[in-house]
Amino acid sequence: MIELLTPTRQTVLARANPAVKLAVFIVLFLVTVMTRDIDFAVYQAAAYTALLFMLGGYPARKTLLLVLPFGLLFVSSSATMILFGKGDTLWWQWGMLRVTAESFYRGLHLGFRSIAFAAEGLLFAGTTPSVKLFYALMQNFRLAPRFAYSFMASIRLLPMVWEEFLIRRQALQVRGVKVKGRGLRGVAEHVRLYAVPLLSQAIRRAHRVAVAMEAKRFNGEGGRTYYYPSNVSWADGAAILMLVFALCAAYAAAAVFPWFGIADVRYHS
Repeated sequence: MIELLTPTRQTVLARANPAVKLAVFIVLFLVTVMTRDIDFAVYQAAAYTALLFMLGGYPARKTLLLVLPFGLLFVSSSATMILFGKGDTLWWQWGMLRVTAESFYRGLHLGFRSIAFAAEGLLFAGTTPSVKLFYALMQNFRLAPRFAYSFMASIRLLPMVWEEFLIRRQALQVRGVKVKGRGLRGVAEHVRLYAVPLLSQAIRRAHRVAVAMEAKRFNGEGGRTYYYPSNVSWADGAAILMLVFALCAAYAAAAVFPWFGIADVRYHS
């Protein structure tokens, strides 16, 4: 999974400062959240998906593989609103299923916004290494080093926790231990066999890591320098211009070439 999300080429967006890029993407997320115009949502989804192909840094085939689940995301997010949403103009009804004009357009609006969110998230996650992001937050946004290093350490410990889970399961299989009972009793048995030993081991490892990090002054004291300096360069300006241009192009396209012409899909009783 990590190799799948690793870009094969460095784009302008990948060279941008992670902290600046995070601030810009937060603004884009907020704009998508506040979008009520269905045409604007459609063009946002198209614009951010196009940016994923151009600036994601992946080959076209891999990008297409990442984009294919967008169809399932669209159907799953819009179907509930379409089939169970409120509305006055009834199109079709069968039992509890009720499709109205208002619910249909709200469902499409929700589906396209979900695609826009997914494309934005993939574009940010695929071009932003987690380590460089936390270094940038420490240097540019003054995030406390104890929090940043703790997040980085926890990310590195996740594969070890998964390996311990596999070892625990194999050990139980070798010993012939089987879960007895079903329902709540079976859940309690799983907790006794897996959760308690793994949690105790995780607490011991976290304590050792905390002591080691404090001894090496990872708490930010003592004038500790950074291995990855986070500076602002021309790439940040170029990345911001591209992202803002995509947003403005989506807004202009929605105004000039509307598909549905509905400025507000919210239901007003």
